[in-house]
Amino acid sequence: MPTLTYRDALNHALREEMERDPNVFLMGEEVGVYQGAYKVSRGLLETFGERRVVDTPITELGFAGVGVGAAMVGLRPVVEFMTFNFALLAMDQIVNSAAKMLYMSGGQVPIPIVFRGPGGAALQLGAQHSQAFESWFAHVPGLKVVAPATPADAKGLLKSAIRDDNPVVFLEGEMLYNTKGEVPEGEHIVPLGKADIKRAGSDVTIVCHSKTLSVVEKAAAELAEQHQISAEILDLRTIRPLDRDALVESVAKTNRCVVVEEGWPFCGVGAQVVDEIQREAFDHLDAPILRVTGADVPMPYNKHLERAAKPTVNLVIEAVRSVTYQS
Repeated sequence: MPTLTYRDALNHALREEMERDPNVFLMGEEVGVYQGAYKVSRGLLETFGERRVVDTPITELGFAGVGVGAAMVGLRPVVEFMTFNFALLAMDQIVNSAAKMLYMSGGQVPIPIVFRGPGGAALQLGAQHSQAFESWFAHVPGLKVVAPATPADAKGLLKSAIRDDNPVVFLEGEMLYNTKGEVPEGEHIVPLGKADIKRAGSDVTIVCHSKTLSVVEKAAAELAEQHQISAEILDLRTIRPLDRDALVESVAKTNRCVVVEEGWPFCGVGAQVVDEIQREAFDHLDAPILRVTGADVPMPYNKHLERAAKPTVNLVIEAVRSVTYQS
């Protein structure tokens, strides 16, 4: 099984889907000549030409609208935002057009479009460029929201998103592009709405997604080695639709849960996960569910303050020790 970077896995997915379906095309800022701000679209302009790899002006609302219109007439656009912080300028098209067109047309006009690009914090990019918007988009009926953590999931989920007849918001962790992992050869599809057990365990379920997977994996290794706690890691992969069955099944086995996310705590993804578990698996719980989130502040620019505002291995370990009554 070949080892690919996260960015190359995404590139393979785009290339394969564009080869498979002539209606698939990519558009966004610097996706063509510059080959993408993060080089995800490397080589695609040379292969597919400027009609299918379209460099746009710096007008997120405008080119998102062009993408929605293209989807309405049967094309399958992939719209890249240089960062999802810039997607705020296109929220009208994403929320009021893409998400609602199928419903408002009485089921006559599907919108097969993918909005993709990097999200969350990187390193010292400041408050306006360090935001995790998963819960924002997941709040909107009509949108599917995906946040892969590994190269294999990035490829398989992007292929599924492109083939889906609904609008999909595809959030790529900005610090994940250089990470490496094994990616199956040939046709590799990961279905939307299916979580994945990244590490089996018996004492506590740790729910995570996107960049927090690496934090949780380090915490789980330390918990096993130093505290004899067996943590099960459940990677959501898709935020909406949420895999409720996987949540319930894992918590029914471990009887405890910690939810980890990069976003802010108020109305976050973790709040929805907690609600699902307390309604569907309350009788299995032996301790209250705890959440580990980003700090409830705009992201600081200062390196040390920025580090303090993000979920850390130590915070995850403290939460797990609390729900297992070891702290």
